[in-house]
Amino acid sequence: MVGKRIKQLREERNLSQTELANLCEFERSNMNRIEAGNINPSAYVLYSISLKLNVETSELLNFKPLGI
Repeated sequence: MVGKRIKQLREERNLSQTELANLCEFERSNMNRIEAGNINPSAYVLYSISLKLNVETSELLNFKPLGI
């Protein structure tokens, strides 16, 4: 869920995965795994992503649960 929210916010800002990964100083493959939900990012990684997306870290966790 967090990965989908990151992807949504990234796309709203017209950033590619590569661009956001570079801004955060991550490998693009790591950003891909985060967005796909294959890995759970640490609090530090979420903070770093939120800074580059110019949102509060809590905004990355702002999503609706499935089925609701």
